[in-house]
Amino acid sequence: MTPYARLEITLITLLGAVATAVVAWWAGPAALLPALLSAALLAFYRDPHRTPPRDPAAVLAAADGTIVSVRRAVPTPDGRRELRIMTFLSVFSVHVNRSPCAGRVLATAYKPGAFLNALNPAADDRNESHTLVLEPAAPLPGPVTVRQIAGVLARRIVCAARPQDQLTAGQRFGMIKLGSRTEVCLPEDTGWEVLVAPGDKVRAGLTVLARRRADAPAPVAVPRSDAR
Repeated sequence: MTPYARLEITLITLLGAVATAVVAWWAGPAALLPALLSAALLAFYRDPHRTPPRDPAAVLAAADGTIVSVRRAVPTPDGRRELRIMTFLSVFSVHVNRSPCAGRVLATAYKPGAFLNALNPAADDRNESHTLVLEPAAPLPGPVTVRQIAGVLARRIVCAARPQDQLTAGQRFGMIKLGSRTEVCLPEDTGWEVLVAPGDKVRAGLTVLARRRADAPAPVAVPRSDAR
């Protein structure tokens, strides 16, 4: 079970046990229904053990789910261009978020917003979100950002990482509760080999989204800007 939902896990366990016992007392076999419902709710907060690949040139998925878009050369407000890879998480996905690479946390920023359905493309810009900015370890160029985006059911984003924290590749840093999206943003240049496409299934901390080619340009200094 994820450490980011201890209250929810405790409540579901206690209420599920009480409901199952009461129904079992009055209706016998019908107690299977609250027991199964409790198990299904607890499954949402599962947190399977994973061993990330040891590849310093790899950028890993930050969330489980389905790739819905891979966009190249997206302009940013500060004049840079980014490679952006968006993952959609259904209610059946593991919702724990993991760092896409090793690095130091430069900034985090919460953005209030709407709660549109995560399948709606407008949710990318309009929904509540939380952005984590990383200064990646060599040979990756930076900054690398992870944006946790809420959905119509996801009303709570958890980000436990703080500025100056050192994260390892695949390390847990938070979660989004219920259906949502997670976006990994990389500085755009010709040095990336993108290994996923829309429709691909990915797993946080395991699936390689992109890899830095050996002949890629040397990383440039990370701008010391706040999260967008």
